[in-house]
Amino acid sequence: MPGSTNQQIAYVYLTSKLKQTLVAVLGVTFGISMYVFMNSFMTGVNDVQTDLAFSSLAHIHVYNDGPADNTDLVSKIWPTGTITHIHSARIIQYTEGIRQSGEILNFLRHQPELTAITPQVNVNVFFRNGANRVNGTLSGVDVGNEDRVFHISRYMKEGNWNELRYRNDGVFLGTTLAKNLSLHTGDNINVLTPDGVSKSFKVIGLFETGVTTTDKTKAYLEIGAARQLLKKNADYVSDIQVNITDFHKADAVAHRIAPVIPYKTESWAEANQQLEAGSRLRDIIAVAVSLTILLVAGFGIYNIMNMTINEKIREIAILKAMGFAGRDITIIFLTLAMVIGLVGGMIGLALGYTVSTIVAHIPFRIASLSHLPMAYYWQDYALAFSFGLATTFVAGYMPARKASKIDPVEIIRG
Repeated sequence: MPGSTNQQIAYVYLTSKLKQTLVAVLGVTFGISMYVFMNSFMTGVNDVQTDLAFSSLAHIHVYNDGPADNTDLVSKIWPTGTITHIHSARIIQYTEGIRQSGEILNFLRHQPELTAITPQVNVNVFFRNGANRVNGTLSGVDVGNEDRVFHISRYMKEGNWNELRYRNDGVFLGTTLAKNLSLHTGDNINVLTPDGVSKSFKVIGLFETGVTTTDKTKAYLEIGAARQLLKKNADYVSDIQVNITDFHKADAVAHRIAPVIPYKTESWAEANQQLEAGSRLRDIIAVAVSLTILLVAGFGIYNIMNMTINEKIREIAILKAMGFAGRDITIIFLTLAMVIGLVGGMIGLALGYTVSTIVAHIPFRIASLSHLPMAYYWQDYALAFSFGLATTFVAGYMPARKASKIDPVEIIRG
């Protein structure tokens, strides 16, 4: 039969019982809108977590890890049995930090994936203000490059990040660290190194990343001032932090450059496997919940299509007796299902986007967040629409096949 005839019959079936059709459309609409909302929310949460993590974490970290075991070096040189006993064994002090950092920095800058790189001089110190004393980390940084890697200027609560470039006597403190030491901008803070060197600095600003361990223990100063404090030369660094174009490829890049660099080269995923695991688990949960909703909607459509076929069974028999082939019957009911899927899918996408937008504007204050995080990626919308159509196709095809196999003689005879 002509395609237009099949479409006209499908249209009649769609409009003859509008309430039934509306229920089927709403099932698809609800499923797709929830799929969009859940993925937008979970993706937004993952994006926020990534931003927070990379406020103090680079994609690739180069540092002096030291030898794995330096407690029994004699036995590695002398044959077994040559020396029977050693009194008061001592651990040999190895050179700390990264030597010839200029050559390593130059090599890393020529990597095609690199987007930003910064050297650091990190040292564990005691921060003191009167009787208050807190153990923390003092980071000497290249001001401009540090901001390119970690975007620290975004997290400034007081002061201007670039001011650190011109102040060898100035430091920036985490807000929690400043609170614990009862310090404010303009106050002086005393720093005591492990070697017993003590020096006072002026607090010229405060930052808050939202990462508790960072805000509670960290302070920044200009890298030259850190070298002076530790009495190191201008080539000395303790860490090199690198960002690349795609942080998901950090493992591959780190493994490629590791043989060239005589120091530990570690990707963020290797050092923080729990972050990657948490992100993947949230993705799995979001997809599982959303697909379950779509499957429930699919079963609803399947039941409605079965009911429609049972109600229209005599009409189907008459159509077949008039010369409609089984293929025509399949097309009629499959068209019915796909129209429901298309209409429900389009409305569902719009509803999902609307709900996500409304939720994104609800005030929600925790850490550095002021609203619930939402992400809007076209891939999520395309995937939701595709899943919705696939579900309605399967839900419509099975009853349609059943209808196409009806024997008109048996039905008309009753």
